[in-house]
Amino acid sequence: MLSESVLSPSISEEREDSVPTGLELLSSLSSAVEENSESTSVVPPAPETLEDTGLTVSLLQQLILKKMYTRGDMLGRELSEGLGLKFSLIEGIIEFLKRQHFIEAKKSLGMGSSTVLFALTDTGKNCARECMESNQYAGPAPVPLYQYSAVVRRQKRADGWLTPETLQKAYSRMVVTPRLLAQIGPAVSSGNSFLIYGQPGNGKTFLAEALMNIDESCVYVPHALECQGTIVQVFDPLYHQPVEEAEEQSVFKTGPQQDQRWVKCRRPFIVTGGELTLEMLDLNYNSTSKIYDAPYQLKANNGIYLIDDFGRQQCTPAEVLNRWIVPMERRVDYLKFHSGGKITVPFEAFLIFSTNLNPEQLGDEAFLRRIQYKMLLRSPDEHEFMTIFRRFCESKNLTHADGLIASFIDKHYRKTRRPFRRCHPRDVLSHAIDLIHFEKLPFALTDDLVDRAFESCFLEETGD
Repeated sequence: MLSESVLSPSISEEREDSVPTGLELLSSLSSAVEENSESTSVVPPAPETLEDTGLTVSLLQQLILKKMYTRGDMLGRELSEGLGLKFSLIEGIIEFLKRQHFIEAKKSLGMGSSTVLFALTDTGKNCARECMESNQYAGPAPVPLYQYSAVVRRQKRADGWLTPETLQKAYSRMVVTPRLLAQIGPAVSSGNSFLIYGQPGNGKTFLAEALMNIDESCVYVPHALECQGTIVQVFDPLYHQPVEEAEEQSVFKTGPQQDQRWVKCRRPFIVTGGELTLEMLDLNYNSTSKIYDAPYQLKANNGIYLIDDFGRQQCTPAEVLNRWIVPMERRVDYLKFHSGGKITVPFEAFLIFSTNLNPEQLGDEAFLRRIQYKMLLRSPDEHEFMTIFRRFCESKNLTHADGLIASFIDKHYRKTRRPFRRCHPRDVLSHAIDLIHFEKLPFALTDDLVDRAFESCFLEETGD
């Protein structure tokens, strides 16, 4: 580890009794940026000074050494791009490391220090190995927790962001009634917790996942957070979809530039099901790299987190709701380090619980009260069922005779009193198409074909 006698002193220690300089940087964004933005997000401006980064000099020194140790010789501009910071911010640190004989200049392209090829000395390699014992993070410079919290708060959707027209467009591929839209709308617009329950096969998951494309605005997600000297990785390519915009790289662009420690992404949409455990809702410590991975709800900030099949997890519904009682009410979450320390992070994920269970099986009234909105997704009536059936046929260019759908319903539902489910038309017609392909039949529905397809979808009594 770099000793304090070798390291230059920190120039940006976060203190509780003072307002960090980085917050002043966030507050200085021009009103034009906010007014012209299509979303409610704020573009994190590129730091102009080391104080603006909110990070200590010692942390940046260690990060430079670890990055060069893992990647080998690097040009000055490559170091700058790898850290996500302007070269002018790290130039002084590089000069300091040169004077201390941790790095050396091997050659130059003759266009300033940013084009110099730097390499670690033997002393620098030894020091980098010591730094790796603390943690092996060598990615872009992290964002201090207080700066992250400020940006997340400002990326919240504005009041009234959702309109009935936007919601109806999101469900254009699903047969929904005006009453259903009227129930969904306020819950989604508020961004509070939402419980969708009802019989299996009625499209609860599809209804929730349709919200993925309801808002095309973008948010900024940091590669990693720094708090109490600890690194927490936030950006996850599995859940965060970066948005590339070529015009942002134009040399003619004026105004504040984006802080490259952040990634511009679509609003996250994360889904977990029966595999969810309580441990996944807290910081996950990697004993090898000695860094933490953010829990799902932190990665879902400014987006949606869907807990599918709620009640089927490896922990009880009461345990999950107990874990989130405070976050759902106060919009802050408390995460624990393996050493016992805690941090407070913003909780701005829209929680959606989807379940086939009766709500009474999930918990008592006090627990369920914590979930702000509840909606029973009822089974479709005959008219809705016919519409779903017809639309699926149209989407597959599957022709059928007039009266076939009515005959099918009468035979398999009305006479047997089988309840309608929204998934049945898709399942039966998919089986019918498989039969057509297998038996090389004309691409059209017949009564016999849908009867056979129906039989392959549902269990029959054995009579044993």
